[in-house]
Amino acid sequence: MQNLKLCLCYVLLLILISACQKNQSQTQRSLLPQDPLVQVYFNHTESSEYKESYRQQKRLGDDLEQKIVEAIAKANSTIDVAVQELRLPKIAQALTERQKAGVKVRVILENTYSRPWSTFTTAKVEQLPQRERDRYNEFHQLLDRNKNRQLEPKEINEGDALVILRQGKVPWIDDTADGSAGSSLMHHKFVVVDGRTLIVTSANFTNSDIHGDFSNSDSLGNANNLLKIDSPELAVLFTQEFNLMWGDGPDSLPNSKFGLKKLFRPAQQVQLGSTTIKVQFSPTSPTLPWRQSSNGLIGETLDSATKSVDLALFVFSDQGLANILETDHQQGVKVRALIDPDFAYRSYSEGLDMMGVSLGDDCKYEFDNQPWTQAITTVGVPQLLKGDLLHHKFGIVDKHSVITGSHNWSEAANSGNDETLIVIHNPTVTAHYGREFERLYANAKLGLPDSLQQKIQLGQKQCPQVEIASPSLPSRTGNPVIVSPQVSEPSQINLNSASLQELEALPGVGAKLAQRIIAARQQKMFTSLADLDRVPGIGPSMLDKLRDRVTW
Repeated sequence: MQNLKLCLCYVLLLILISACQKNQSQTQRSLLPQDPLVQVYFNHTESSEYKESYRQQKRLGDDLEQKIVEAIAKANSTIDVAVQELRLPKIAQALTERQKAGVKVRVILENTYSRPWSTFTTAKVEQLPQRERDRYNEFHQLLDRNKNRQLEPKEINEGDALVILRQGKVPWIDDTADGSAGSSLMHHKFVVVDGRTLIVTSANFTNSDIHGDFSNSDSLGNANNLLKIDSPELAVLFTQEFNLMWGDGPDSLPNSKFGLKKLFRPAQQVQLGSTTIKVQFSPTSPTLPWRQSSNGLIGETLDSATKSVDLALFVFSDQGLANILETDHQQGVKVRALIDPDFAYRSYSEGLDMMGVSLGDDCKYEFDNQPWTQAITTVGVPQLLKGDLLHHKFGIVDKHSVITGSHNWSEAANSGNDETLIVIHNPTVTAHYGREFERLYANAKLGLPDSLQQKIQLGQKQCPQVEIASPSLPSRTGNPVIVSPQVSEPSQINLNSASLQELEALPGVGAKLAQRIIAARQQKMFTSLADLDRVPGIGPSMLDKLRDRVTW
């Protein structure tokens, strides 16, 4: 009996020590310092928690919506919001309150998301692609507070963010304000308050991007980050970008400028004490040197690496950046990468290049594909809860510099979309991103799934290759890169893997529509011809033209 008591005491002591160590560890994580001018937040962080108001539940993470609301609530003169999608009522209510208080509020949205969902008829909902239909159903559940499956006026007026803005007389436009059918993608996610306070985030202002799917209590939302920056100098640059898109606002003159209609502006630099910040707004015309583009700025930052590069990316499909990373690796830089599972193993994913393999569709490979000769095993996908995505777009260089913003590491973001790219040289700021990366990497699945390895091996047997020279691709040497695409041509173009040039060659498509198709597939892969209907500029007649020319 005495021995049993001693054993129980020992076990209790171990439990207490473990709990203390856990609490100490959490305290140490929570004490990670913030830079006074550049603060960083993550909706999946384990160092803080909040009660999410829509599902009424406590969860780990920073409340990104509350950070946005707090910044808006402090406005005295102006608020400019440019965001692809705005569906959170608390943000809309905060904007409306400041508008009523005399603050000048302006909002720019992507045209795909600039119509209140509560105005959609049953027939309209049925026409939506499955992904959008699912999101509409989430929205419906969020508003239907009395659970009678009907949206009543009070529920709509208090829950539909765009209705709230409309009733509050908050002016907004979308990317059709330039007289077009819409730009490639108005993908910005920033807020400027009083020409001084900046919110720059990878998150859309939606439940699924910030808090989690309303119908799934386990969901934590897509993994995203948010910067709050105090800098009048930097705010001026964002206001200039906003004004180009805004033009005269909702008035009749089509003088807004989106996409490539905006004049090219190179990367610009701002100094905040010891912090250096570079910012560049996409897109950049493909006719200009790649090094002058936003992806070129990413490449320049990666090029400076001497010790390590860590990536957490929604999409990684820019070959030039992969080429630079390969050179980094060959020079002894440790490279690790996490890519969202929906995109990590696509034929155009540079994650495959990093692992030294190629994946073709119907015996066709990307023209400029270049698998690494010294493959790495530190590439993989994060383990997230069902329904949640890795929506980050950040890279960390030498634990001193971080690349982030709304800008996916893709050609579509670089030469078609309205995007924000920001590079911050500050070890304190970078430490926050480093902690987020390590959290994601700790449970990641690295390497290729067995099923994909088998598919690649089968493709190598069935599809002979021929070595040809590609056009000059961005690299440290500036020399052309030798690649090995497949020579056999399919009878149809795969919408999910076709190059920009292949899409442009389709009947009636052209350069601008091809960029929109690429942007759309980066948000969600095509699973049917009907999915093309969500691309601005494609209607029934175009679908008929493409019916026998495309696959997915």
